[in-house]
Amino acid sequence: MGRHPGGQQAVEGRKHVWTVPLAPGSVRAVRERSERALVLFGLDSSSTLFGAVLLVVSELMTNAIRHAQHSPDAEVTLRMTEHLLVVSVGDLDSRPITLADASRTSGQGLRAVADLARAFGGDVRIEPSSGGRGKTIVVRFILPEGTP
Repeated sequence: MGRHPGGQQAVEGRKHVWTVPLAPGSVRAVRERSERALVLFGLDSSSTLFGAVLLVVSELMTNAIRHAQHSPDAEVTLRMTEHLLVVSVGDLDSRPITLADASRTSGQGLRAVADLARAFGGDVRIEPSSGGRGKTIVVRFILPEGTP
């Protein structure tokens, strides 16, 4: 860990990235791996943030499995900095999705994800994948005061 000029330890970013097949059993596997990562990040497993992040990971994976038929797998990223916890799930399906889709009946999962992010001062973005094919849904949570 680095140090601030005043001598306090600075939290360095923590990041876990992995690729999973877009198959029904992957939701549980991603949730379990995310749970382990959050514990390694120092989050309290009984906190509301911990539960919200696991629900978001599950919803994003479920959506990818249902809607990204043209992608064999998804890349899941959990990243924690001093003030943010970021969850992202990217796929190679080139069909676009917008946050406006969340207002449709079939988009209840994405709406729930946006609501959970907002409950922690965060937001949801949909970004093009870095390779130019596919998309990544990025959910940001502002860490509550006192989060390690």
